[in-house]
Amino acid sequence: MIHTCVKLFVPLLIILSITNLCYSASSSIKTSIVFATLGKLSYNFDIYTLPINPTPSPPFFAKNYDEVKITDGTSVNFNGHFVANSSPIFSRFNSRIPRQPSIDVVYVTDRNGTTNINFDSVNVDSLSRTTRIDSVEVDSLSRPGSRSALEVSTRVQVPLLKEGISMKDRPSLVGERLVYVSTHENSGVPRTSWAAVYSTHLLTGSTRRLTPKGIADFSPAVSPSGVWTAVASYGEEGWGGEIDELGTDIYVFKTRDGSSRVKVVEHGGWPCWVDDHTIYFHRRDPGDGWWSVYKANLPRVGRVRSELVKVQRVTPPGLHAFTPAASPGNYEFIVVATRRAGSDYRHIELFDLVTKKFKEVTRPITPLAHHLNPFISADSTRVGYHKCRGGSNGKQILLEYVDNPKNEFSLFRVAGSFPSFSPTGDQIAYVDLDDGYINVVNIDGSNRRTVFKGRVFTTAWNPVRKGVIYTSLGPTFASERTKVDIISITMDDNEISYKKLTYGGENNAFPSPSPDGKWIVFRSGRTGYKNLYIMDAEEGETGSLERLTEGPWDDTMANWSPDGEWIAFASDRENPGSGSFEIFMIHPNGTGLRKVIQSGSGGRANHPWFSPDGKSIVFTSDYAGVSAEPISNPHHFQPYGEIFIAKIDGSDIQRMTYNSYEDGTPTWGPTYMSPENVVKSADGPRCAFEDCHWLNINPKGPKYGCLKTEKSIPCNISVGGKC
Repeated sequence: MIHTCVKLFVPLLIILSITNLCYSASSSIKTSIVFATLGKLSYNFDIYTLPINPTPSPPFFAKNYDEVKITDGTSVNFNGHFVANSSPIFSRFNSRIPRQPSIDVVYVTDRNGTTNINFDSVNVDSLSRTTRIDSVEVDSLSRPGSRSALEVSTRVQVPLLKEGISMKDRPSLVGERLVYVSTHENSGVPRTSWAAVYSTHLLTGSTRRLTPKGIADFSPAVSPSGVWTAVASYGEEGWGGEIDELGTDIYVFKTRDGSSRVKVVEHGGWPCWVDDHTIYFHRRDPGDGWWSVYKANLPRVGRVRSELVKVQRVTPPGLHAFTPAASPGNYEFIVVATRRAGSDYRHIELFDLVTKKFKEVTRPITPLAHHLNPFISADSTRVGYHKCRGGSNGKQILLEYVDNPKNEFSLFRVAGSFPSFSPTGDQIAYVDLDDGYINVVNIDGSNRRTVFKGRVFTTAWNPVRKGVIYTSLGPTFASERTKVDIISITMDDNEISYKKLTYGGENNAFPSPSPDGKWIVFRSGRTGYKNLYIMDAEEGETGSLERLTEGPWDDTMANWSPDGEWIAFASDRENPGSGSFEIFMIHPNGTGLRKVIQSGSGGRANHPWFSPDGKSIVFTSDYAGVSAEPISNPHHFQPYGEIFIAKIDGSDIQRMTYNSYEDGTPTWGPTYMSPENVVKSADGPRCAFEDCHWLNINPKGPKYGCLKTEKSIPCNISVGGKC
């Protein structure tokens, strides 16, 4: 543990190379941080399974209702892996294993914002089958995750790891050892993922890191013998900011200690083994642009070298096929996820390696749902995957408590964006993700109401004038000349009034009031560049307007300190137009400009917000890169934002969130919120999320149309145009 804090203006890339950073509480008064995560609170995933009978042509399973839900219907369960009944783990839990036959899996679970890896052994007779009534999926038997089912010993559920605050990607059980990914250790390299492969002995708890320091490894897969592990890896070059295909290579190493590490395939991800010398993987074909599955044949004698590895394409162009799964010694078929033209959804399909034909697995059962990341049992009789569970999805969460290593504040994820606390800390305003309206709610979830209906972003409360909220009316991520204006919303005894504070619409946005409530700092593109201005908080720019910053760059996302001495903001002034943003601070009179946070070369640090005592800031940054292959997740605009805190001099930086989602727009309020979820309603998430947008594009080009035809949701095309 270090005893001297890193001092003023040190870039984030240097500060975060220290694992144990000093941090003192901002105040003895406990507070709360609330932030947004794109879509996460609508992901109620469970792991499902279907029997495989590859001989008949579709349907190749016994009947449509043979799909069963394995996991318990609690929160988010994903990235499963079947466990063979002969596994030594059974000796540990022998007295608690339900009567056979059972289905046994290890999987990642995210409960109350804390990820862990669970082992579940479930009696087959207790598993809930699913059926469809008018295209709505419902459980036809009692849910195994119910308390009554647990009490009659139909399920054994055991969390396998003590450390639980970091993302765990695609676990495997090898004898008495669990092989998995965690992001709890700093990579020490700017904008390189903290994802690394670890091995934990489940009987002793001893853990060994298998990934070299400074390297990012994803999607580990253990060979049938257990001797080798394959990963998708960055190597040593770091992350370039990619959000679709990461540009990883396939490496293999000894599972026992990470030794004998060697690159076997250049350009590939999501490896899986069929024997100790054959690997399937996916990549986007550089020639035709389709995601496809490939096979790599490793030499059976002698030292493994990449130039000796033979690679061939397995799945044909014309559809996207990715995240392959195989079972030991099965040379007849693999299972993949696909996105086909004319479908909004990814489905699981079996690909016959002999006939080179696909056979549908999930579409005949639940055609209007996404099915992700398949896996196969060791005897090739079952395929597993995760999807949103049907029927009742439980309670809708408004504020999800997220475990964090500090006890000076509580950390919450809100079911919305751009949250902000009222001056007294008893209410939160936020932009609802469903309709884009501004809602205000008490911190206990009560008295939720809509205060503005319109296309808005950002919220900020006036600290003096009761019930006054400022927002930006117009589209986000728009050019300097786009029509965006700042308005004030006044809530007075159930009466709501609105007032326009800027005119002309030159992208006036991100208002933040001064602590005395008299002034607002905001960004405006009125000169052709987005710079900062200060105006009268009540009359707007007609009352008073002064320019604070000036230059051919973007200054934005400003936040006024509680003592009125500083304004923190994000800016690309060191590399205008690059998309790289750092955090700066400046006095309201335009003096004292200094850089506080930098996320490496080309990095992003955005959305600064002061702590209630003004001694710290919370912000979002891409320093930690991505935590999983983006294609293995639902769509995120930027699947790499995490929440960090720091002192206002740039020291004592700590990472607060560890996941594969996009975290952003944090706020820091004066009230300590109880560390438990706040329920929004009795109705659970609708799972209304989209697939990765870059899978919507037809690789042949815009003139051939888009893959999506069922809905008219726009997607970007690199050469221009809309889907």
